[in-house]
Order: sequence, then C-alpha cells, then structure tokens
Amino acid sequence: MSGNAKPVRLDKLLSNMGYGTRKEIDALARYQRILLGDKGFKSGSDKVTPNEDLQNRLTIDDKPVDPLPGFAVMLNKPAGVTCSRKDSGTLITELFPSRWDKRDPLLSPIGRLDKETSGLLLLTDDGQLNHRVSSPKTQTPKRYHVILDRDLNGDEDSIFAAGELMLESETKPLLPAELSALGKREAILTLHEGRYHQVRRMFAAVGNHVNALHRESIGGLTLPEDLQQGQWRIMSETDISAIFNTD
Repeated sequence: MSGNAKPVRLDKLLSNMGYGTRKEIDALARYQRILLGDKGFKSGSDKVTPNEDLQNRLTIDDKPVDPLPGFAVMLNKPAGVTCSRKDSGTLITELFPSRWDKRDPLLSPIGRLDKETSGLLLLTDDGQLNHRVSSPKTQTPKRYHVILDRDLNGDEDSIFAAGELMLESETKPLLPAELSALGKREAILTLHEGRYHQVRRMFAAVGNHVNALHRESIGGLTLPEDLQQGQWRIMSETDISAIFNTD
C-alpha cells in the first residue's frame, strides 16, 4: 500500500478486490454490512483512502477485509500444483480465497515453479515489486534442494560455476551457479537467473536426472519452517526487504 494513496470510491475498491459488483457493494454499504471501525457508510460511492488505517479497521460482515491492493504473499507450493492456467490439474489459485480470482490487478507469481517443484513461491499484485525481484538485471539468487536419480560425478560444481554451460536449444551460456553436495545424490544449487526448467536442464546436461526439487529461498528470504506445504501468508515489509538483503 502506498503511503501517498489517494481516496477512491468504496464500491470501486472492494469490487476490484473481488467482493462483488459495484451494485452489490453499494447494497452491502447501505445495509450497514461494511464498517470502518464502528461507523457505517451511506453508499458505495463514499470515498476511502487505501492505507494501513483502512486495512486495520475496515470489515465486511464483521470480518476484516482481504489485503488491500499492493500486497505480496509467500506460498509453500506443493509438488503437483501448477502455476499456469494453461496446464491441467490443481492451480495455485485454488489454494487462496476464491474471490481473489476476481481481483484487479490479479495476484501473479514472481517467477514460476514447474508443476513438480515444491517450495517458496512469491506472488504479488504489485507490478513494480514483481519486476524488481524477477528482472534478469537483479540476478536475485534462488536456492534449491535437489534430489538426483544418479550419483554426482564430482565435477558438477566446477561446470556450473564456470559460466560456460550451454543448455540445449539456447545460444547464451548460463550465469555461474553454486553447487554444494550434501550426499551422493543430494545437493544445494543456487541460481542467479530463472530460465525455463533450468535446474532440471542443467543436471540433464551433465547426464543426470532430477527426481525431486524444492526451492528454499529467494534472495535473502528463506521459506519459514512453520509454513507447511499448501499454506500461505501475507508478506510483511520485513519479509519483502529480506529478499533484497543477500549479504
């Protein structure tokens, strides 16, 4: 939420948050089902300012409203759930309140995880934040826990770190990446870019196959241990700042 937010019509704000049409919001307001603290509204045309005070005090049917526009969510994505509406199966959007599908702007992933990859996934309706995290120029590090089908050869760390590995059908070598072996078939891999199925294709390029893939962190933000698979939470300013604190 912007600190310099301008007043907007109540019906427009709540309609864009998925609570119904402007006509339906107007009816809720007239029946005193929307309150700001203990004060009601005359109609949906009443003006409100989308700020922290509104977020903390606005209720519909005595329930706090969803996050106002300009928010971000962290999700512990389970394997088998897809980020793309073009793919079949369970969508990540099904893990959130159904009305969020009607928000404008929509909540969008900050970079995607493929269907069989689990772990930390960030989503936001803030285009500037999305760009800041996902832009190739920022080279935001992303750390993955990898389980492999075959034993490591022992030279993958130097191959990945060289910045010379070329993936099939591409013409630009990968940026250097850091590999740390945890066992014969287990490793931590940190990337600084996000190409299509990159981790899986990197190991395929050295003759291996990824059996399981889990993203542990984005930038300086690590998936909280208490956030179980399929669970999500609204990100605080501290969470968002942590992404960019990689020292």
